[in-house]
Amino acid sequence: MIKNPVPAVALAAIFWLLIQSVSAAAPPVTLSENANTFTLDNGILRAEIEKRSGALRSLMFRGQELLAKGGGYWSSVGRGNSHRAPGQLASVIASSPERVEVSCRLGNIAGATNISLDTDYRYSLARGDATIYVAAILHHAPGSPGYDTGESRYCLKLNPDVFNFLSVDADRQRLMPSGYDWDHGTQLNLKEARRLNTGIHKGEVEHKYDYSAAFTEMPAYGWSGTKSKIGLWLINPSLEFIGGGPTKVELTGHLDVNPGGTPTLLNMWQGSHYGGTSVAIAPDENWTKVVGPFAIYCNTAATPGAMWQNALAQATNEMCQWPYAWFHDKNFPAAEERGTVRGKIILRDAFAPDAQWSNVWVGVSAPDYRPPPPNFTNGVNHAGFPPLVDWQRDAKFYQFWTRADAAGNFQIKNVRPGNYTLHAFGDGALGEFSLTNITVAAAEKKPLGELVWQPPRFGHTLWEIGVPDRTAREFRHGDHFWQWGLYYDYAKEFPHDVDFVIGQSDWRRDWNYAQPPRITGANHPVISEDDDGSNITSAPAFRSRGIRDSTWKIQFVLTNPPAGSATLRLAFAGARDGSVVAVAVNAHNIGDTGRLPATGVMHRDGIRGYWFERDLTFDAKLLNPGTNTIALTSYANNWTQGVMYDCVRLELNAKK
Repeated sequence: MIKNPVPAVALAAIFWLLIQSVSAAAPPVTLSENANTFTLDNGILRAEIEKRSGALRSLMFRGQELLAKGGGYWSSVGRGNSHRAPGQLASVIASSPERVEVSCRLGNIAGATNISLDTDYRYSLARGDATIYVAAILHHAPGSPGYDTGESRYCLKLNPDVFNFLSVDADRQRLMPSGYDWDHGTQLNLKEARRLNTGIHKGEVEHKYDYSAAFTEMPAYGWSGTKSKIGLWLINPSLEFIGGGPTKVELTGHLDVNPGGTPTLLNMWQGSHYGGTSVAIAPDENWTKVVGPFAIYCNTAATPGAMWQNALAQATNEMCQWPYAWFHDKNFPAAEERGTVRGKIILRDAFAPDAQWSNVWVGVSAPDYRPPPPNFTNGVNHAGFPPLVDWQRDAKFYQFWTRADAAGNFQIKNVRPGNYTLHAFGDGALGEFSLTNITVAAAEKKPLGELVWQPPRFGHTLWEIGVPDRTAREFRHGDHFWQWGLYYDYAKEFPHDVDFVIGQSDWRRDWNYAQPPRITGANHPVISEDDDGSNITSAPAFRSRGIRDSTWKIQFVLTNPPAGSATLRLAFAGARDGSVVAVAVNAHNIGDTGRLPATGVMHRDGIRGYWFERDLTFDAKLLNPGTNTIALTSYANNWTQGVMYDCVRLELNAKK
């Protein structure tokens, strides 16, 4: 989370007053157009939009061009993803001295259904603003070809002569390598990772996934210039249109991996990484989604840090204005048409009466659903995932989340009318609360009252390693996970694998953030981050290249031999396609997890992805008085097959 957050209410009020005073004195917004482009200009920003593609071809701030070749554009990857279509219609939505809004519509010619989606790309600029707003309205008409994508995003390619400093969150503020440094780097085990041979970061590894983050932890992120004193920031005033909920991690900004290493900024509203999100539309579905409006904010200050702090304050102001009153579309409910869901969530653990939780997220999302076949979403094999798409993987519909206060009170604002499932989870509680059939009507203030959650239990806790928080943050390296190649250090740091002694070991030091293979050889296959793993054979030949299974041991002492059943609860924050963890209790095999979902967290230098749990129950007679050992063996045929634990807990349901 961002450290020392900006006082939101105070800064929002100050910014609002400043904006009103500046706007009143600012020149009017003007619109000019020709056959190919719209040009919006308010004296601060000047934006040129290409009609045939809806791309932002130029963005001038105080006379300085901010974009490189490519500009700003919508992009998606998958089946039926083409947005360029025979039918094109550019129109002016609003034009006044106060605001100009334009539309670039692409899709089917009247009455036709040969293109998967009809798209409406919108841009808006107001008097006195240093912000241009971007939105997309996506529509699939019944009878159109099916639509199934793994990634959908808005991309910005930025002028390298202006921008050289990337700000993601409080921990990742970095003067970046140059394009020259990138081009002359040495490719490593990933097509996106290079060891730099020149520049201020010579000897370091540049890897675009080291800047991945959760949207909830980066209200404003972007690039600035140490010489130009100009910043450009992406701000999502709401996360209702972002797939994957409050824990979803995605790409943010990086150097383009193509020659030239252009500064790049992404708004990944649907992403294939860290478990991915799903947008799969059947040919007979009538579906519409509004993505945005979100803000591209420009500023200037003496330092990158000052520009980032200013952008954070601007983000607070944008959030206070959501839903924007100036954005008009039948698929975008106004503030007075949206509902509010409120209540109180209480944790009541029968096996731990004093249990407490914190940082509680409460949200409403679409009910779990089965995606239409064929499900190519993410371009990966979905073995290991549940058959239904849940909130962690949904980008097809809208989600609305908030933090509960310390007493469990919550209020979810600006909820679109619809039918939802309510979810709640928090640090310290293993599992998730859900309540189905929550219907929110237009303008409804929906009280849910007191909701009591009894988390799933198999018995009382004998011991627990880690904190249930859906991350590996508390373990070794979890405080600096954004670093390429930590998995290569494992064999040196743990020459005999992890041997954790309950009551003696410290998980911050003695439990690694990931359980990788034992990687001791070289010449491993180079992969792309977006590969699904299917291009890496699982043949035993990889064993000869220095890839070995790893086995972690957990030792604990029992005074008396227990009776009844025991359950080992394994909560995972990440895994790679094909990964399996086998469990032995005192050398007795009790089974394995089965094939785990492909979330690819370790090799993308993360600490969390799609969260899931695997439970193994066994006869407590396998436990002995004295020292006991549980062994976790992670099978691996290639270097990417690392697993990541959120927490590990042993529960006992003892017979009296």
